[in-house]
Parts: sequence; structure tokens; C-alpha cells
Amino acid sequence: MPPKIGYLGPPGTFSEEALLTQPDYAEAELVPMDSMHQILTSVDSGEIDLGFLPLENSIEGTVNLTLDGLIFDFDLLIQREVVLDVHLDLMGFPGTRMEEVRSVLSYPHATAQCRGFLRKVLPHVELVAANSTADAARIVGEEKSKGLVALAPSLASKLYGLEILASCVEDHSDDQTRFVSLARSGIPEPTGHDRTSIVCFQKTDRPGSLHAILGQFAARGINLTKIESRPTKRGLGNYCFAIDLEGHIEDEIVADCLRDLHVMLESIKFLGSYPAASAGGDQRRREVRSAWQAADAWVGSLRRTVGSSHQLA
Repeated sequence: MPPKIGYLGPPGTFSEEALLTQPDYAEAELVPMDSMHQILTSVDSGEIDLGFLPLENSIEGTVNLTLDGLIFDFDLLIQREVVLDVHLDLMGFPGTRMEEVRSVLSYPHATAQCRGFLRKVLPHVELVAANSTADAARIVGEEKSKGLVALAPSLASKLYGLEILASCVEDHSDDQTRFVSLARSGIPEPTGHDRTSIVCFQKTDRPGSLHAILGQFAARGINLTKIESRPTKRGLGNYCFAIDLEGHIEDEIVADCLRDLHVMLESIKFLGSYPAASAGGDQRRREVRSAWQAADAWVGSLRRTVGSSHQLA
């Protein structure tokens, strides 16, 4: 029976597009859902096997609904990350002209990624929030109004019978979104090119506390790929730190670092160790695997000579 993977629907979202880049995920039962909270709740309850959510955008930063859900509301583990190049199209009912547009509908993060285009081309329109980019396209398709258009992936125009008025209207051509798949349990095997995500909660907010945390990584030469403070919701000025680092919990140097952090902090929440999706990741994993095999063969050749030394009489 194929696993169930919940994603932010309806069909035609960037979430679905990112899912379909993963051959094994494309073979699963893909379940479109109405909200990020519904996805997190469904994974937590066991209704679905995996949840697939956006976590970070290269222009707008962290998707706080996802990150805060992982930090405060659910005990789920990241299984994989997927990075997708994001391109947004302006689409409307066939025959729509720019001068007829009165409202632009989209997911707020997507709208924010097109501020420059909207200021230049549609400066006086109303910006309306939708649950997702594809949901915006669906609504525009149902309304059949030439005054309402959507910002959505090109796939959505095909699904909902819309005409593309302008292509690739995002302000930055190198716009990317990082997605993560989440499960109730399980840590993927190390691949040689991995990322680990944790959250650090301080015992007290005192001078140098962040420096002390960062010092644990610096002393071991562990590279941090992201660090972000989030309010703990326990009052103003009380923050925790969400950290992404290179390496896997199975790497002794990473495990040693997390041990020391566990001792010095009020608590540390482990969000997962999983394959990194950076460019060249597969090649790097092959190189690491090849290097490890060569090193293992070298150690084996040395061990085979143990006991064969010539002893002086």
C-alpha cells in the first residue's frame, strides 16, 4: 500500500510541483489539504504518513507557520528537504486585459515575491490573500470575472482553465523555496551530505548566551547553514534559536556537540537529520562514499598485518 503524503492543496501548488520532482514521492498517494495546520495535525494523528510543507523562501525567509508548528506544537521529524526554483505567472479568465484587473489573489508569501511587478504594472489593484497559490487560481477559474486574477504556478493555469497574462513575474529570477517532509518518527541513514536541525532553549537570557551556543559549533568546525531566533511565547524578550547545521546525528562530532549543548541549555529539541538538498549533493555523497570505502580498505590492509611483526630474540 503506497504511503499517504499530505501537501498544501488544491492540485497545482508549488508543493505538488516540488513533490513530483521526487520519484519515490510521485508514486505515493498525494493528498491535497486545506492548510498547513491540517497537514501537521494529520501527520501527528497518523492519518497520513508524511506531511510536505514549505519551510523557507530565499526572498521572504522562513515560513513561520511551519517552523513554529515544529518548535512548539508538534513532535515531528524532518525526513527530507527539497529545493524548488519558484516562478510565478499572472493568470486570469481567458480574454482578460490588464486594464480590467481590479484584484490580485494569491498566497501572501507569493504576493510578496512579486511586489515590484505589481507596483509597476498593477499599482492600484487590491491584493487578496488565498490559502495557496493554486487555490487562488481555482477561485479565479470559478469566478470567471475579468476583474480578478491570480499569481500562481503555470501548472495551475492548465488545471483551472486560465490564460497567462504575464509569465515569471517574480522580482528575483533566482527565487527558491525549501520544502521539508515530516513524519512522526524515524531518522534517515547518513548519506555523507546531510543537514541537522535543532532548537536551543536557554536557561536564562544573559549576556554571551548565544556566543556560548555558537562556540560549541565553532570549536568543532561545524558549519551552520541557518540560525534564527523565534519568540518562545513566554513574554517579550524570551527567545529560542532554530539552527541548521551540516552533518548527521550519527557523525560523532555532531553527536558530541549536541551532548554538550544538552548539558548547558534548558532544553534542546531535535528536528531531524536528513539528506541535504544543496546543489551537487548527489555528487558529494558519491565522493564521500568512495572516500570512506578507500579509507576502510586502507584500515583493513593495516589490520591484516597485525601480529606479523618480527620480534627480536
